[in-house]
Amino acid sequence: MDFAPSPKVRMMVEQLTAFMTRLVHPNERVYYEQIEASGNRHHRPAILEELKQQAREAGLWNLFLPDPTYGPGLTNLEYAPLSAIMGRVVWASEVFNCSAPDTGNMEILAQYGTPEQKKQWLEPLLDGRIRSGFSMTEPMTAGSDPTQMQTRAVRDGDSWVITGRKWFTSGGMHARVLIVAAVTDPSGTRHRRVSLLLVPVDTPGVIILRSPPVFGQISSAGECEIRFDDVRVPARSLLGEEGAGFAAVQSRLGHGRIHHCMRAVGMADRAVEMMCRRATTRVLGAGLLAEKQMVQDMIAMSRIEVEAARLVMLHAAWKMDTAGKKESWPEISMAKVLCAQTACRVVDRAIQVHGALGVTDDVPLAAMYRYARILRLGDGADEVHKVKISEHEMRRWT
Repeated sequence: MDFAPSPKVRMMVEQLTAFMTRLVHPNERVYYEQIEASGNRHHRPAILEELKQQAREAGLWNLFLPDPTYGPGLTNLEYAPLSAIMGRVVWASEVFNCSAPDTGNMEILAQYGTPEQKKQWLEPLLDGRIRSGFSMTEPMTAGSDPTQMQTRAVRDGDSWVITGRKWFTSGGMHARVLIVAAVTDPSGTRHRRVSLLLVPVDTPGVIILRSPPVFGQISSAGECEIRFDDVRVPARSLLGEEGAGFAAVQSRLGHGRIHHCMRAVGMADRAVEMMCRRATTRVLGAGLLAEKQMVQDMIAMSRIEVEAARLVMLHAAWKMDTAGKKESWPEISMAKVLCAQTACRVVDRAIQVHGALGVTDDVPLAAMYRYARILRLGDGADEVHKVKISEHEMRRWT
């Protein structure tokens, strides 16, 4: 077990760090200013598209895909330090075409899509010409248990007719296509009831109701609530086998969870840096904040926790590479819980060290905290992962 980056990855880390330092960090606030100036909370800022073009020209594109057919063919362990660097700015992963939900959608399209589906949807997603959404979570059922979903897809001749309601479809405001999880066999076994369908957003009956505010903020891409009113799509829109949707979702979420962990570690790492810079420059009373033992404790504990989370995340990534996603779910779940909670604690301390400034949008800590707190619910709540970890652990010893 060796977590040291290869020469290839070290070179990419240097290249990506330089790109972030030179182009992304100086424009971090510009991204939000352009949205605010437009008067449309779902505006796509011009700076984002400019940076995407520059990242593609620099070869920093689709780094997340382990399949060398579509990307550089990095393993999960190789991708981890790169994703952590992107995670230092909340919206930066999209600059490199490495943001959710597109990453997971591209992965399952690459794995399960037909040649026609890949031509129509995977290729433009890989090129960054379109964005996508993933519609699984429903407002009236437990989001952490997709086997309970109620949205139905009924076969009618050469079509599927979809009826139901979803929410927290990330990226829904800019998506051209949605991957929709729907029940196609209500009488099927618990894990064989659901299928995945590709649904263009402009299909009649697809109604975006709203983008619910998260901690009072509505993101540009949106976390959309969507109604499907007798939405008719061709039978060829089925993604993968009928009834195999649950397995495909779990396959998708494995990579999605570890990618979130990588970004959370990078975010928490930056929060420690921000704490240190603030503490060594801010005067309180007769001395610097850095001289106060309570602040020293915050910094020390944060660094300890970030490094622990990093190692757990790297171990999970290594296990995925060596044993596969199915055998690595306990490690992925442990990383998911630890990295999300660590990011929340560390960013919260950084806010405290910054005082009133920390809760404003003049610094990125509020946006970082929103992301970290959502992560404790997204892709399975902490408690669901803990239950599964506990069951796994007890089986080992009884």
